[in-house]
Amino acid sequence: MDTSTRTVIIVGGGSAGWIAAVRIAARWRDAIRVVLIESPSIETIGVGEGTWPTMRNTLRKSGVSETDFLRNCDAAFKQGAKFVRWTDGTDADGYYHPLNPPQGAPAINLSAPWDQLHGERAFADCVDFQSTLCEAGLAPKAITTPEYAAVANYAYHLDAVKFAAFLRTHAVGMLGVEHIVDDVVSIGRADNGDIGNVTLKNGRVIEGDLFIDCTGFSALLIGKTLGVPFKPCGDTLFADRAIALQVPYASPEAAVACHTISTATDAGWIWDIGLPTRRGIGHVYSSRHMSDADAEVVLRRHVGASAAGLNARLIKFHSGYRERFWVGNCVAVGLSAGFLEPLEASALMMIEHSVDFIAERLPANRDVMEILSAQFNRTFTHHWERVVEFLKLHYAISKRDDTAFWRDNRDPKSIPDPLRQRLTLWRHHPPAQQDFSHQPEVFSWPSYQYILHGMRYATHYARMPRIDAEMSAVQRCFEAASRAKTRFLAELPRHRDLLGKVRDYGLQAV
Repeated sequence: MDTSTRTVIIVGGGSAGWIAAVRIAARWRDAIRVVLIESPSIETIGVGEGTWPTMRNTLRKSGVSETDFLRNCDAAFKQGAKFVRWTDGTDADGYYHPLNPPQGAPAINLSAPWDQLHGERAFADCVDFQSTLCEAGLAPKAITTPEYAAVANYAYHLDAVKFAAFLRTHAVGMLGVEHIVDDVVSIGRADNGDIGNVTLKNGRVIEGDLFIDCTGFSALLIGKTLGVPFKPCGDTLFADRAIALQVPYASPEAAVACHTISTATDAGWIWDIGLPTRRGIGHVYSSRHMSDADAEVVLRRHVGASAAGLNARLIKFHSGYRERFWVGNCVAVGLSAGFLEPLEASALMMIEHSVDFIAERLPANRDVMEILSAQFNRTFTHHWERVVEFLKLHYAISKRDDTAFWRDNRDPKSIPDPLRQRLTLWRHHPPAQQDFSHQPEVFSWPSYQYILHGMRYATHYARMPRIDAEMSAVQRCFEAASRAKTRFLAELPRHRDLLGKVRDYGLQAV
């Protein structure tokens, strides 16, 4: 019996479904039939407005023009995140997690030299130039920089609803993806337990070889049909609500922030994401520590007068992920696989990683699915665990004790054992590649450096011996960061100015 993979059925649209569609269709064009079934009655959640730099590769591999993407998705450039009031809650409390790695990484680790030589300065400011660009409101490239190329590493801010629509147009018009708009009313199982087909409301039966579940929180295939349990993480990550506003600019020429601003509150944090036409601002919080009504008051007070008359959208979620993500011939991608608060824009990144695996290692036939699914489940269980730990890091080392939310977050029982062990280690030994045996990691060790040193985690690196043979290379790293700062402050355009030029003229195609 021929069990070759010929047809991939994606159930569900949104960012997850359409990223899967464009990546698989672009990679396997003319060899694989790709069908996406999208319900006409389910709206895209549409608040996932931040990406990681991986999105540049995803779009490029899908054959998408960066100019078209920026124009059609109300997109802007993102160079990192600024965390405000996370460490001690004062007005002066703020630090950056830029997307550029520190100078010299991965060959040179600047944690101890920074502590010994420049510890009075912010780590991000000392080891790289990107936080300075963010403070100055400058873009990560110029209009003469080709598509997807960068002066400073960057990701995007985008309108998630427009992004899904843009990918749909590209998938159907350019890549030959079959788009069916209808509700799935039943799911047929094969004798071996696989999903054999889905029946639509209009009576049509769609058969496939590989099914990708992009049905969001409902998890229609992986959860309701295959019964894969959901592993909650609410005992580690307390946030389970978000209230979102779309806030207009005071004027068409207002500055567009080129970084996400995350401001800590009494029971969570507020995101502020700048798009060319508006700002997306939302409050992520724990319903155990603050009521929905109080959370909205906090959000509107933060936004100020411009929040008057704006409708707020309440989103409820449960932090966690599936015990398995690929079962038989069904793979969960997106919200059906799991969801964690969007503190470090991990949602779209995890979609991209999942789809990369599927597109690059699309099973040739049913015989190899068990092998690939075992690889996939091991890899993504690891990734989800590391994301949980990385998000918890932001809370676990905070010095805030002004509310129960912050005190509860420092309770050792709420901190995963691997993170507690690393925090003990990192008091005496800087974060390093040796701390992370799995490669690649979703968050590499420089990301941990930025958070630890940005939040002034107490370390004893000053006691470490200085190795003269290494100090000249270290000093060159600090000097390179300083020179780059001076150069690019003079050369790079204002963020809004670049976005205007992209709109008017476009970037140079690769």
